[in-house]
Amino acid sequence: MTGHAHLDPARGLAALALAPRNLGIAALLAYRAVISPIYGDVCKYYPTCSAYAVGAVQQHGLVIGAARAARRLAGCHPWAHGGIDDVPAHPRFRHELTPRGFVVPAPPRKD
Repeated sequence: MTGHAHLDPARGLAALALAPRNLGIAALLAYRAVISPIYGDVCKYYPTCSAYAVGAVQQHGLVIGAARAARRLAGCHPWAHGGIDDVPAHPRFRHELTPRGFVVPAPPRKD
């Protein structure tokens, strides 16, 4: 079939496995677009708690990322010192990010 892209079933399954992660990211992006602007710039941390949550879910998946975000939110209160608190990178993160922040399977490596 000349002119048609070859669809790799393994990448399709990988994309399906990333669906819960991307649903969580979609919910967080919706929060950032609709709710977050109402509060304004009040976060004492960099990145903001919502940006941290997006990064945590991107790097670590929905369950572990949500747990990391919950820990971060628990430490965010008026008496917090704040500061820089980046999401730790996952040591085996093998995916790519779209321009909007969704996680997609990386293309196979050509060795």
